[in-house]
Amino acid sequence: MVGAADFYYQPWQHIVLELKALSKIYKTGDRALTDISFSVPAGQVVGLIGPSGAGKSTLIRCVNRLVEPTSGSIQLGPTELTRLNGRALRQARRRIGMIFQEYALVERLTVMENVLSGRLGYVTAWRSFLRRYPQADIDQAFGLLDRVGLGEHCNKRADELSGGQRQRVGIARALEQNPELLLADEPTASLDPKTSRQIMRLIQSVCREMNLPAIINIHDVVLAQNFADRIIGLQAGQVVFDGPPSALTHDVLTRIYGAEDWDQVQQNAETQDDDVLSEAQALEQS
Repeated sequence: MVGAADFYYQPWQHIVLELKALSKIYKTGDRALTDISFSVPAGQVVGLIGPSGAGKSTLIRCVNRLVEPTSGSIQLGPTELTRLNGRALRQARRRIGMIFQEYALVERLTVMENVLSGRLGYVTAWRSFLRRYPQADIDQAFGLLDRVGLGEHCNKRADELSGGQRQRVGIARALEQNPELLLADEPTASLDPKTSRQIMRLIQSVCREMNLPAIINIHDVVLAQNFADRIIGLQAGQVVFDGPPSALTHDVLTRIYGAEDWDQVQQNAETQDDDVLSEAQALEQS
């Protein structure tokens, strides 16, 4: 396996998430994860790649305990997540923002109401039922909607938005939690190439601004190379690569995915990226 853990962070960066020997075996006997160990420092964007069935989604969902790990340790700051249950687990989950492939918005609610749902774990039951949030939460939601480019759409229903706009709402909702860690499970899988790059660029930039670490399960290798600080490659539930995007050679990609014309894949992606850039420049000049 390629990788050296100390390469990824400087002495002044603190570790936010640490996984040690994390494994998941389903009741059927299928082994989804085997001895996964790595640390993520503040501000680092990790791209999690691998073929279908490699364990990427299982890993993401083990971190926030939507899937129960069979063994191993998940340390979020000072908290050992695998030891938590009930209210303590719910409180810990507030510290983890989640971005979903299918957006997971409430279609009949407005954009603002969907973003404010990121505060549900912090307000009382009567406030959440009546959707009466503290003014500070509302002010923060307005700021986040401006940040993701949807300030003018705050009163629209979620089902009136495009796919890219819905994902921006999902990002704003996750950030409304004031999370310590951001998890994204294939956030661009339902989007076209242009919108996918816009969404990945947005996630990258907000993580930089907030010094927020993120783990992004992503099926598009070129997107991962362009927008992640670090790549972790899974194959059959095991880490087979852990390194910077520049070290993701053709040989490594073939080990993760099998044989492919990786030069052609990169060329196609660069052509799409040039088209996106040209369109953005044309819009700026109009």
